[in-house]
Amino acid sequence: MINTVTYKNVHNFFKLNGYHLTKEDLCRVAYSFIKEGEDYEQSVGEFLLDWFDDKEYIEMYTSGTTGTPKKIEIRKEAMVQSAIATGDFFGLQPGNRVLHCLPTNFVAGKMMFVRSFILGLDMDFVAPSSNPLYHNDEEYDFAAMVPLQAKNSIDKLANIKKIIIGGMKIQKSLEQELIKLPVQIYETYGMTETITHIAAKKIGEEAFSTLPNVTVSVNENQCLVVEAKKINNEKIVTNDIVNLVSDSQFVWLGRFDNVINSGGIKLMPEQIEDKLSAVIPRRYFVDGEPDDTLGEKVVLYIEGEEIKLDKSVFNVLDKYEKPKEIIFIPKFKETPTGKIMRDESKKLIIEK
Repeated sequence: MINTVTYKNVHNFFKLNGYHLTKEDLCRVAYSFIKEGEDYEQSVGEFLLDWFDDKEYIEMYTSGTTGTPKKIEIRKEAMVQSAIATGDFFGLQPGNRVLHCLPTNFVAGKMMFVRSFILGLDMDFVAPSSNPLYHNDEEYDFAAMVPLQAKNSIDKLANIKKIIIGGMKIQKSLEQELIKLPVQIYETYGMTETITHIAAKKIGEEAFSTLPNVTVSVNENQCLVVEAKKINNEKIVTNDIVNLVSDSQFVWLGRFDNVINSGGIKLMPEQIEDKLSAVIPRRYFVDGEPDDTLGEKVVLYIEGEEIKLDKSVFNVLDKYEKPKEIIFIPKFKETPTGKIMRDESKKLIIEK
């Protein structure tokens, strides 16, 4: 891509649901969506008008997975640079057919539009749903999904050449299904502050590789530090504990604020959850709770009615990883993007 690309221009190859649309056309579409569209279309209309206004930034909210969502300002030119980096990393070309099936309230959905404007993609935009390919037999070059969408669309994913899956970690059980498909599937790493993904890895690989112009390091807590000068002038310090392979590769281990210190042994809930993903058929999470002997004990929280679990289920875990208690919660609290809110879910036990 050339350096003169800006957010003020729309690539002449860009299509929306089969129609070539200019900046002026898109503004008319936006007004129509806001006035007469469904809820998901109204959010698109609002984004389009925000994108083509005179401001140099877009206001967004962080996900709220680990706290109250915060309003932040993201520069439009930084979003353009993110789109270009994605295009380079995944080999997207003008005219490629792409499927947009994510909510546009959040950064991932907004960025699918930006990539299409900037890279000249032929985009089919559909209502966000848990099964976006249910009545769709079209073939695509590229699509972005969350794990639930990929799981529910497993029989039709072969119609898409390249798929990126983000929003939350892919469980081992789903990964084992996806790896069998004749499709290039990538798990992505990123957040609102990094304008969606800054790294990706092919399904089955261990280490994430950064996109162009992104380098990584770790701080004293082994937490990932992201430097992406074309996206953010400041280094972004995350709460994600990683094994650093190089300044462009890392292995994600879990979140620093979730670490359980049990009897002096530091345990990563996310690694325990990963091991259990093939043997527990419901949603669940692992957390640490105060314990007089150990300091903290491992507790397994399972969504739904109480069931009896055979002890052999935990044979996949190391001695210290095995839960000392199992608690059932009828329905987990979650963010609008479907991520489990651990602390808010645990409060439901106290409120009962």
